[in-house]
Amino acid sequence: MNTTRRDFLKAAAALGLTSTQLLKAAETFAAEKLQTPDKLKSGHKIMPLPSGLKIKSLETFTHGHVSIVRITADDGSEGFGQISTYDADISATVFHRKIAPHALGTDPADIDSLVDTCIEANYKYPWSYVCRALSGLDTAIWDLLAKKQNKSVCELFGATPKPIVAYGSSMRRDITPKDEADRLLRLRDSHGYRAFKIRVGKVNGHDQDQWPGRTEELVPTVRKALGDDTVILVDGNSCYTPPKAIEVGRLLEANNIGHFEEPCPYWELEWTAQVSAALNVPVAGGEQDNDLAQWRRMIKIPAVDIVQPDILYLGGLARSLRVAAMAHDAGMPCVPHSANLAMVTLFTLHMLAIIPNAGPHIEFAIEPWPWQFGIFSPELKVKNGLVNFPSGPGWGVTVNQSWLRKATRQISK
Repeated sequence: MNTTRRDFLKAAAALGLTSTQLLKAAETFAAEKLQTPDKLKSGHKIMPLPSGLKIKSLETFTHGHVSIVRITADDGSEGFGQISTYDADISATVFHRKIAPHALGTDPADIDSLVDTCIEANYKYPWSYVCRALSGLDTAIWDLLAKKQNKSVCELFGATPKPIVAYGSSMRRDITPKDEADRLLRLRDSHGYRAFKIRVGKVNGHDQDQWPGRTEELVPTVRKALGDDTVILVDGNSCYTPPKAIEVGRLLEANNIGHFEEPCPYWELEWTAQVSAALNVPVAGGEQDNDLAQWRRMIKIPAVDIVQPDILYLGGLARSLRVAAMAHDAGMPCVPHSANLAMVTLFTLHMLAIIPNAGPHIEFAIEPWPWQFGIFSPELKVKNGLVNFPSGPGWGVTVNQSWLRKATRQISK
C-alpha cells in the first residue's frame, strides 16, 4: 500500500499520540517511508497442532444472553468456547442444526477448513446467526487444541500472555454529560484507565441526538473533566448521514478525540468512506460485519482507518485473524470490538497478543450488567489501567460448574 503523509498522521492519531508526538511522527515520515511488516495469515507461525483427533460431541449451555460450548474429542479431551451474546438461545439452536452436523467426526486441528465448510454449507443462510453459532465451535476448538499442548491459545502463535491497556467503554446514552464525565473520572482514579469511549448521537439515529444538544455538550465536558492526557474515543452507532457525521467530526477534532467509530449506518460503506476522507480524526468500524467479502471491500475502498472485527459476531478467531491480516496488508491498525465481559473480551486479549497490527487498547465494558459475571474464573479486572491476562492452558480460565448447572443443556454427538 502506498501510504500518504495524511494516512500516517491518522494512523498515529489512532494510537492516541499527543500533538507534539504527532509532529515528530510527521517529521519522521518525511524522511523515512512507513514500512509494513510481512502479512499475517490465519495459521501464520502457528506451532504444529495435535492432529488425528475426532470431534465426538458438542454441547451448549445457554442461560440468558450467554451460551457456552463444550467440545469433546474421541480421546476425552475437552475445550470450552462461547457463542455470541444476545438471543443466545436462537444461536444455540442454529449451532446444533446448522454447525454441529458439519463438525462432528472431523479433525479439530483442521480448523480453517472446518470453519469454511460450515460457512459454505450454509450459503442459503447468511450471515448473522450462522456466524454467531460458528464462533462457539471455533473458540471451543482453540481451547481444546491449546490445552492438548499445555499452552495458552496465544502461545500457539508464538505470543506471550501479558496485560493489555484497557479503554473503559461506556454503553450509555441515558446519562447526562456531567454524570458521564463524573463516573469516568471516578473510574480513571480508581482503576487507572488511560482511555475511555463515549456514545454520541443515537443508535440508527437518522442524524438525531439522544436528546437535543447532548453530543455538543458531552464531548467537551468529558474532555475537560479527563484532561488532555486521557485518550477519548467516540462511537456513533450508525447515527449519521455523511454531512452530519462530518459536522460532528469537526467537534471531535476540536476536542482531540482518538477515533470516531461507526459514524454512518455500517452497511453504507461509501458513506463511511466519505467521512473518513473528510476528517483528520481516524474513523473506525466493522464490528457488525461478518462477511469476509464485505471486509475486503471495506479495506480496499478504504471505508475506515481502523478495523474492529468482533470475534463472536464474525465466526471465531480463525476468521478474525484473516480480517486482521487484510488490515495489516493495508497498513491499518486492528482494535477488535469486545463490548461485554463474557468470554469475548478474553478471546480478544489473545487476538491482540497474536497480531502485529494490534491497536494500543482493548475495549473493556464498564457497565455492571450482572449476566456478564460468574461465567468463568479468574474474572477479568482492570488495575492500573491494565487488563489481567489469564495465562493458564487454553483460554487460561475455568468455566464455572455452578454457571453450567443453571444453564439449559443441549448435545449433538
